[in-house]
Amino acid sequence: MVEYGWRIPFLIAVPLGAVAIWFRLKIPETPAFEAEAADARVDQSDDPLGRHGIPGIFRHHWRAVLIGVSLVAATNTAAYALTSYMPTYLETEVGVSNLMAAIATVPVLIVMSACLPLIGRLSDRIGRKPVYGIAVGATIVLMIPAFTVMQIGEEWAVIIALAMVAIPVAFYVAISASALPALFPTTSRFGAMAIAYNIAVSLFGGTTPLFSQALIDLTGNTYMPAFYIMFFAALGGVAMLSMRETAKRPLLGSFPTVETRAEAKELVEGQDGNELLDTSSMPLDILPVPSGDAEPEAQPGPV
Repeated sequence: MVEYGWRIPFLIAVPLGAVAIWFRLKIPETPAFEAEAADARVDQSDDPLGRHGIPGIFRHHWRAVLIGVSLVAATNTAAYALTSYMPTYLETEVGVSNLMAAIATVPVLIVMSACLPLIGRLSDRIGRKPVYGIAVGATIVLMIPAFTVMQIGEEWAVIIALAMVAIPVAFYVAISASALPALFPTTSRFGAMAIAYNIAVSLFGGTTPLFSQALIDLTGNTYMPAFYIMFFAALGGVAMLSMRETAKRPLLGSFPTVETRAEAKELVEGQDGNELLDTSSMPLDILPVPSGDAEPEAQPGPV
């Protein structure tokens, strides 16, 4: 493995990457994106829903970027600790063999993966903010007990401890793919999310093993990884309280999705009393009133 085996996964990834690129080229863009791409306006610098580069993203969406960075940091410090750092921690700090650490981690990850659709369904029912709240609360409550149980060093204790760490990770990961893109409008969604996600992963997530071990070496306290994870969970909790609930709402900068004309008519007729709709976040053109006292007519289209 040390001499050449570590290259095998990278070589396998080459054809998989080619297949992924082929699939991506065959997937059409969403209608919302195509409508925005057809917008002929040149200057969108003052429009929060307009298309922006990196400076414009930070100018108009800095708050959402900070929320995204905080949530991703909370997610990935816990996730990287579970998947990347725990085998090393168990071997160096608890005295568990490397084989036992690997054997204990795999079934925990399998069970956690099986629970993700169930947590996603829960999010559809109660919203994304409550699920993030559960993740933050579980992190703060379970990390110290998990590391305490881990110190027992027996196989059963290690599995229980890893399962305790996996609980908040599951709640974080299950909704990330839906909650994070919803923070940003259609025209800047991918760029803004890429900035927030990669800043957080590169600075905090991927460095979790490094900083966790460094804190142990510095303080001599084997609970420092738990404190490190809890710190970012607290930041994620503040971010969660600052974000708007996006479940059951149209994506920012997009229209609601309907299947029939009748459904669209019903949605429009009840839009004034529908707390899940915010027309100010949709790309609507308001046409001038031609005559009389008629109400202005909202037409769909780019802002």
